[in-house]
Amino acid sequence: MDGNTELLNYIYQNSQMGVETLNQLIEIVEDHDFNKYLHSQLNEYTSLNRLALQKLKEFGHEEKGIGSMAKISAYMSINMKTLMDKSPCHISEMLIQGSTMGIINATKNIQKYNDADQQILQLADKLLKTEQNNIEQLKLFLK
Repeated sequence: MDGNTELLNYIYQNSQMGVETLNQLIEIVEDHDFNKYLHSQLNEYTSLNRLALQKLKEFGHEEKGIGSMAKISAYMSINMKTLMDKSPCHISEMLIQGSTMGIINATKNIQKYNDADQQILQLADKLLKTEQNNIEQLKLFLK
């Protein structure tokens, strides 16, 4: 695979994990304001996911989805971590940790594929900025 495809698949997988995680958390969260925020975050990841998929198809490539084991592992991890504490504070902390990993990985991939198509780099940068913004917004729920 070329750098364009690798970077697009990274964006696709990252945003897909965000979509799946947020869908699971929305079912768990009882706080109305926090749930509303999670829905807005879900819309961001869904948009990024669709754009990455569209670009992959434009380049004539199929998306490489998240592996089954990674999905199951993430699902079980969320269930275990929210079993005793479903508070917005606790879930925000979990999401901040995930977004921090996302920032690190997005930065590495942007640098690794810095010669990729400009539109793809812009999409990767949008993902990076989304992760950064998520952290700032989630800090408001750390009470």
